Amino acid sequence: MIKDLHQKLENKEISSEKLTGDFLDKIEKKDSQIKAYLEVFKEDALKQARKVDEKIAQGEKIGILEGIPCALKDNLCLQGKKVSAASKILENYVAPYDGTVIAKLKKAGAVFLGRTNMDEFAMGSSTENSAFGPTHNPFDLERVPGGSSGGSAASVAGDLAVWALGSDTGGSIRQPASFCGLVGLKPTYGRVSRHGLLAMASSYDQIGPLTKTVEDSAIILDAISGKDEKDNTVVDKKENFFQNLKPELKGKKIGVVKEFFGAGLEKSVQENLQKKLDWAQSQGAVLEEIELPYLKYSMAVYYLMITSEVSSNLARFDGVRYGFSESVLPDSISQNIEDGYFNSRGLGFGPEVQRRIILGTYCLSAGYYDAYYKKAQKIRQLIKRDFQKAFEKVDVIFSPTTPTTAFRLGEKSSDPLQMYLSDIYTVSANVAMIPAISLPCGWEKKEGRNLPVGMQLLGRWWGEQELLNIALALEDK
Repeated sequence: MIKDLHQKLENKEISSEKLTGDFLDKIEKKDSQIKAYLEVFKEDALKQARKVDEKIAQGEKIGILEGIPCALKDNLCLQGKKVSAASKILENYVAPYDGTVIAKLKKAGAVFLGRTNMDEFAMGSSTENSAFGPTHNPFDLERVPGGSSGGSAASVAGDLAVWALGSDTGGSIRQPASFCGLVGLKPTYGRVSRHGLLAMASSYDQIGPLTKTVEDSAIILDAISGKDEKDNTVVDKKENFFQNLKPELKGKKIGVVKEFFGAGLEKSVQENLQKKLDWAQSQGAVLEEIELPYLKYSMAVYYLMITSEVSSNLARFDGVRYGFSESVLPDSISQNIEDGYFNSRGLGFGPEVQRRIILGTYCLSAGYYDAYYKKAQKIRQLIKRDFQKAFEKVDVIFSPTTPTTAFRLGEKSSDPLQMYLSDIYTVSANVAMIPAISLPCGWEKKEGRNLPVGMQLLGRWWGEQELLNIALALEDK
């Protein structure tokens, strides 16, 4: 899609201003129902588009992303624009600088349509935890788009943006991609800079694209990856993913974990996945059953570690330096400071954020750090070792992305454990820090609506090229 639009811009079949204007019109007409956007940058977007049109008019060559409209998750810093992480505590906070991925995209000439809704501080699997109300799934407005990058996914699925950026801490790109019939890519931890991403869990967070095609994901990954001196976890492994993109399936070994297809997986989802596996085998792929003995501990490790890191990262939001503040009149100065902290955090953070801060603070408290966080770190290493052994035998690992198709709004919001289980197939990639991609894999009919089914491929560390190539071969045409 991006490549086709780029060629049309170059050939002057369309203008970037017209393309951007068309998306802005769609947002105005449709987003009151979908609610993908928290803010639309109408004038800025049109101004960006006109600059691209001027370059084309002057005969200058444009980059592949130049003049192409996109959406940004509301936890990415764009200088001069609000960035709230969909939280009341940062409702009016304006980013003082560009995050690294934003700076790279500005250099590439991308047009930013606006910032999209999300679960507060990326904590959730449905985009119902936003302080500004839920986003709706474009395929069925009574259902969730997934989370936490639900606004970004809904903007692309609803034709309100060509592509969008999200962040993935435990499946927050891949799960909404599955629910919205998109391609969602989580790169290897350290492939893309996190500078300018409002942190949830620093050893898990990773920025990635939500697109309509595998090809588009390769184009975006090219633009946003690479070394960054502002993030010392980033490795300088710049590659040409789009240029080297080619379908690869024959002779490729696809690992299948038996436990992934057990209890809890919806029958229609399993049927669609099996059809895809059968087709892959007919095209020359080799299916191999593999074992990942420590995988069953992924969810426990994930929630122990991310809540601990959440507790640490969100300690800075105290209502003093920036963001929402709810102070009280003092009986004494010290009492006022303490009450100010409690009031600001109690009123500024939503229930899910508070729940995770409390859990994480407990895990890190004296006497419990060794029993919980430290032990979880050790099990994380064992899970990584499982994947290392698996990738000695296979090229990629195949799994469902989610156990079900998109569920109804409100269906799981009163049961946090059921909500957490929405990410049961995705968290292991973040625990092991490996790349993973979700792509469409058929449809399920529910209550008269066709809902997308997603499949997931897990790849070896820094193996995005092979992952994209196999995904391209498996992509629904």
